[in-house]
Amino acid sequence: MTHAPDARRFAFRFDPVFRPALALLGVRPETAWVRVDAAEVVVRFGPWRLRTPRRNVTGVERGGPYRWWRAVGPHLSLADAGVTFGSSTAAGLCLRFAEPVPALLPGGWLRHPGATVTIADPDALAAALRPPQPST
Repeated sequence: MTHAPDARRFAFRFDPVFRPALALLGVRPETAWVRVDAAEVVVRFGPWRLRTPRRNVTGVERGGPYRWWRAVGPHLSLADAGVTFGSSTAAGLCLRFAEPVPALLPGGWLRHPGATVTIADPDALAAALRPPQPST
């Protein structure tokens, strides 16, 4: 698989206490990341994947700290059907989508209007997802 030359990859923050349990799910630092390029956003969280065109990301919101039982691991929000891919309680970034995307279950029938990711540097990911400014 080739990546666009402008691709940026963002690592998840892993709280040490949760690493063993997450590793049992296949979620480790080398299998958990967010990649952003001019065309798309890809989230990998162990065996889970989310892929969407970059233009589908309509906003981001920083969050946290979180309660561990709501943020660590893969989660479905019963309030809004959003998905959380979490490896830390410290902070995260919620990505909002114009068109809901599949991520949590195979088959694509369950779609999420947003995804929260506990990235090590949420501010850098938020900056990378800002729409490009037109040249003047």
